[in-house]
Amino acid sequence: MERLIKNRRDGHYREIVPQGTMRFLDFGRVQLAQGERHSHSTGNRESVLDIFSGTASLTLQDASGKEYTFGMVGGREDVFSSPPVMLYVPPQMTCAIFSESGSLDIGIFSAPSRSATEPALLAGPAVVKKEVGKGNWQRTVYTALGVDVPAERLLAGETLNPSGNWSSYPPHKHDRNNPPGEAVLEEIYFFRVRPTSGYGFIWTYTAPDDPEGFSNVFVVEDGDTVLLPKGYHPVVAAPGYDLHYTWALAGEERRYGAWADDPRHAWVKNQ
Repeated sequence: MERLIKNRRDGHYREIVPQGTMRFLDFGRVQLAQGERHSHSTGNRESVLDIFSGTASLTLQDASGKEYTFGMVGGREDVFSSPPVMLYVPPQMTCAIFSESGSLDIGIFSAPSRSATEPALLAGPAVVKKEVGKGNWQRTVYTALGVDVPAERLLAGETLNPSGNWSSYPPHKHDRNNPPGEAVLEEIYFFRVRPTSGYGFIWTYTAPDDPEGFSNVFVVEDGDTVLLPKGYHPVVAAPGYDLHYTWALAGEERRYGAWADDPRHAWVKNQ
């Protein structure tokens, strides 16, 4: 499996992580000019849309013909300027996206689902902000699609790393059914960097006893995507550059925080 997918700009919609690449998650990106439209159907999958920048009006329709309209949603200049605005879309719906701004950039994550719930706009007080860690591993974490939203598999949010800081730290993983602490959850990170000429690093590695182990360090630049089917995955921003990533989780359980720290590095929490 290709785990680092470099930024590509080729059309209004790009299927960055095709269905079937991972057991649960996929990811696409929609970029529209003012007045342009994009439509898609969720089928047997639930989706979460993250409005990276710009303003959109969205119309959803379920299998019975019932419509849900969300007008003038989003509005931030970029992912660094304000908290996320996301939209949860259940399965068996069509979704029409209309760009109300000069440019519109949206990420779409999806996972298999039989959920029979309703769409949910995740903005303002619905988005939980937390300052996590301390010192040079402090970062801001926004949880938009949390366990309080009645989805079946998806969880999603954003993390902002200040220049030179670490996140996903201490290194943690969520690839084993080891209750109550750890559950099997795939993850995808979509990175942005400010200024865009900058970079960061992510180290993806497995536990020593993993029979299909790996250890890879990837340079991540603006618009890159990293797939995390398993393993630990600490991230660091290069000095002088702020690093941001949208994250989505899906797996055998829907439980935020169901991960295990690398025991070799968990001690930093007690400093």
